[in-house]
Amino acid sequence: MSTLFEETVINGMAMPNRMIRSATWEGMCDVDGRPTGKLIDFYRVLAQGGIGLIVSGYTFVRQDGKQMPGKMGIHTDDFEPEMVALSSAVHDEGGKICVQLVHAGGQTNTETAGRQPLAPSAVQVDQFSEIPSELSKDDIFDIVAAFGEGARRAKRWGFDAVQLHGAHGYLINQFLSPLTNRRTDDYGGSIENRSRFLLEVYKKVRETVGADYPVLIKLNAADNLDGGLELGDSVYAAEKLSKEGIDAIEVSAGTPASGIKNPARQRINKPEKEAYHLEQARRIKAGVTCPVMVVGGFRSFEVAEGAIKNHGMDYIAMSRPLIREPDLPNRWLRGERRPAKCISCNSCFKPGLEEGGIYCVVEKKEREKVAKG
Repeated sequence: MSTLFEETVINGMAMPNRMIRSATWEGMCDVDGRPTGKLIDFYRVLAQGGIGLIVSGYTFVRQDGKQMPGKMGIHTDDFEPEMVALSSAVHDEGGKICVQLVHAGGQTNTETAGRQPLAPSAVQVDQFSEIPSELSKDDIFDIVAAFGEGARRAKRWGFDAVQLHGAHGYLINQFLSPLTNRRTDDYGGSIENRSRFLLEVYKKVRETVGADYPVLIKLNAADNLDGGLELGDSVYAAEKLSKEGIDAIEVSAGTPASGIKNPARQRINKPEKEAYHLEQARRIKAGVTCPVMVVGGFRSFEVAEGAIKNHGMDYIAMSRPLIREPDLPNRWLRGERRPAKCISCNSCFKPGLEEGGIYCVVEKKEREKVAKG
């Protein structure tokens, strides 16, 4: 029977345990998306903490796919020195790192993207977004190519894998969702058509990096929105990806517009509130042959271990607990099995906007209080 702390291999990529650092925006890149020394140090510390695989913050493949400030880019060869330094820092600590590739689609704005946002249809994503411009087929072809180029750079720069971001309301998810995809051509309508862009992106990336390089995806099981993507359609997309040779699927759900069922839920303060995407992940797992990762509120060793041993998951993924305790995997490995200290308040993201990098605000306040005596 599988356990949390055993070595596994995904398409030649060996990992010391079944714990994944799920992708998180850190806000630590220059205005153009170039990684800074601060971000490199952030990943170095994560690797030292013993996590099996680090998935980078979402990394835009084209300038018009950028969303947040301080977001990493992989749209130009000019970033090679910093990117090589980043992957090398993780490898020097014995870690593995995967780049998450994304285009924000309609979930950005003209100021950040440098043009009117692009989306499957001219449908406003949420109350904070602009009405985007509908993608032409030439636009679609160019963005598919940009994903391939991003993967090419990641492989050349020493990253161990790439992950497509097909969740949380970004462009791939926007194509999958009938709420944001109102097209009447062969990219819209049926789930077969709505999956077309996703499969074209995957095939281009696979063609670019080859069969022996890990390609993963983060996939929404559901949008948790009226009229949005539902689990049955996600299972269809997952099954198609599995047949095409995807190396692993990380299951998430929700978008920023999903209210209390958004991807980063708050007040995860008891085991019953943890693993809130587990049942959806089990449905997807039943239909695929590739490994399945599940993210969503893991805080307790027992819940994480149970997802592996009792519910058939191949990996569990987490992020916010590692912002406060980057050494959490090593702590659990040593037998110190108390729950993560993270209180799921989401305050860690505010300094990403205001101070050029996320960190645990609660932990900082506690240290300052101790320092003052």
